Amino acid sequence: MPPAPNNPELRRQVIAIYKHLLFLGREYPLGYNYFRSRLHRAFMAKAHLTDEEEIRQGIARAEFVRKEIEAL
Repeated sequence: MPPAPNNPELRRQVIAIYKHLLFLGREYPLGYNYFRSRLHRAFMAKAHLTDEEEIRQGIARAEFVRKEIEAL
């Protein structure tokens, strides 16, 4: 989900949520390697996005996933 280069704040948010999810993946029940590969695939599927609103929606979804993982 890398944002358009003209908005460094969105890029910072995407990188921050990615790193936080990776950190949480250490304790994922199916293992870190499984989690990391799935997380990477999910973010790369959205790498083409350039519309700032779509990127914000992706960040919101990632935050939802973060909360669900923390609830495990």
